[in-house]
Amino acid sequence: MSKNPAKAPLLDEAHAAFIQRRVAINVGGRDADNVPALVRALGCRVSPDRRRVTVFLSVPRSRTLLDDIRDNGRIAVVMSRPSTHQTIQLKGTDAATAPLDDGDRALMAAYQDSFVQELIELGYLETFARAVVSGQSDEIVAVTFTPAEAFVQTPGPGAGQRLGGGA
Repeated sequence: MSKNPAKAPLLDEAHAAFIQRRVAINVGGRDADNVPALVRALGCRVSPDRRRVTVFLSVPRSRTLLDDIRDNGRIAVVMSRPSTHQTIQLKGTDAATAPLDDGDRALMAAYQDSFVQELIELGYLETFARAVVSGQSDEIVAVTFTPAEAFVQTPGPGAGQRLGGGA
């Protein structure tokens, strides 16, 4: 028996499911001078073991952020469901870009449809909702990272609490 069993992933199954549909996904980073860059992601994929998270970014809309990620690997991702304001923030230090995997475009389309439905249920027009998540035809890149920190950011008394049993 190992003295150091593998640490459990920060995301449980419910949180992994939550961040992949019906949420706004905003991705941030910073340069060497701590100047921030922020873009909206076009979807999210969680690895089967829940230890790695991939967000999909439009290259033309994300050039500054992608440069920052290539430079320092730091990333912060916020996923928030508009109808409930339930929000999770993930942070990583090992973010890296990669081409899309087979099936990623279908995964992005499913994510976008779910987010459009979320916005329609809040009273927004479908044309507006689709514009919010547009970018499917752009050049897309996958950015994958290991969540090193995860936080509840839902407004209220629990905001800022760590996920995954961290201190």
